[in-house]
Amino acid sequence: MNPLRTVRLSPGDILRLGVIGLRVRKTRAALSALGISIGIATMIVVTGIPASSQQDLLRQLTALGTNTLKAQPQPDQDPPVLLPADAAAMVRRIGPVTAVTQLANTHRSVQRTDRSDPNDSAGISVLASRNDLLAPVNGSIGSGRFLSPATDRFPTVVLGHQAATWLGFGRLRPDQPAPQVFLGHRWFTVIGILNPIALAPELDQSVLVGWPAAERYLQFDGHPTVVYLTAREDAIEDVRDVLPATLHPELPGLVQVSRPSEALAAKRATQTSFSGLFLGLAGVAVLVGGIGVANTMIISVLERRREIGLRRALGASRRQIRGQFLTEAVLLSGLGGVTGTLLGALSTLGYALYQGWPPVIPLTSVTGSIGGALLVGILAGVYPSIRASRLTPTEALATT
Repeated sequence: MNPLRTVRLSPGDILRLGVIGLRVRKTRAALSALGISIGIATMIVVTGIPASSQQDLLRQLTALGTNTLKAQPQPDQDPPVLLPADAAAMVRRIGPVTAVTQLANTHRSVQRTDRSDPNDSAGISVLASRNDLLAPVNGSIGSGRFLSPATDRFPTVVLGHQAATWLGFGRLRPDQPAPQVFLGHRWFTVIGILNPIALAPELDQSVLVGWPAAERYLQFDGHPTVVYLTAREDAIEDVRDVLPATLHPELPGLVQVSRPSEALAAKRATQTSFSGLFLGLAGVAVLVGGIGVANTMIISVLERRREIGLRRALGASRRQIRGQFLTEAVLLSGLGGVTGTLLGALSTLGYALYQGWPPVIPLTSVTGSIGGALLVGILAGVYPSIRASRLTPTEALATT
């Protein structure tokens, strides 16, 4: 006779046993998975909704110019300080700078018609502008179009929002002739009107002329009077420190640079104020779900003593019994984790869209939730599986 040999169960066999253990107790498994899924959904919601709210707040703070600087010569200098004609190109060489543009006051006046009083400019400035102005000042076109290489060398202008109102212009319409303004003893065609610019309100009261056109038609000398730039927020103070020496190496003290927006400090504080509290709440929720899984597995062991005894009598090893019950616990928690992640993600998405926020579901929250659920399943299944494996066949079969 051949000696009896211990049959080794493959991981697939143990997985099938775990699935069978859950399928024959569907209601209890569903309720236990619901407990862990509620905990995981809570984790997703309490991290996703604050993250979405935070992202909306950060977007609003960024619109206030947290990464924007403005550089110009110190006022009331005699003789006036002249910035180099290629000031924007010089600033662009600073590593953290992401966008830069330059403007210049042409000291010209604008009239609605050639019959208007030349001295009545209504406080409207005529500025020479580069084509890349809108990005550094977070500006946008209300109607028409902005200056481009196809238009900046011709007598065309873009009006600031307030300047257009003062000059009596509304929205530009493609089906109507483009209006004109009288500037520098000649007519200029209005091709665009800006929306209000919160970061540079002085542009609302300005008429913008293309840089080449200003040099050609307005006798502009090519020296900018102000430089706008955006830089990485983590390096905005460093950029501010080197900016005067970059624009005026001989006498950097003659260059005035704006301070970083107070909104930057608020934004940095906001970025660190959410995570700890909400992760703590989510951890408690997952812990409660894990206790539910552990309780379910312990009860399962007590109810299935005869099954355990029969399997032990037929040759199942303690290791195989431990593997079966531990697999059930992990499957139970994994099912709850996946379900909870989907519920939490859908809840976060719906609430964020309802509030008009950009929906944000942190990837670390999703991966951490599923991984946490599996870890909870392992921890919750260790004791019940060890307890089941310690039952002797005679002890288990004798239980009524």
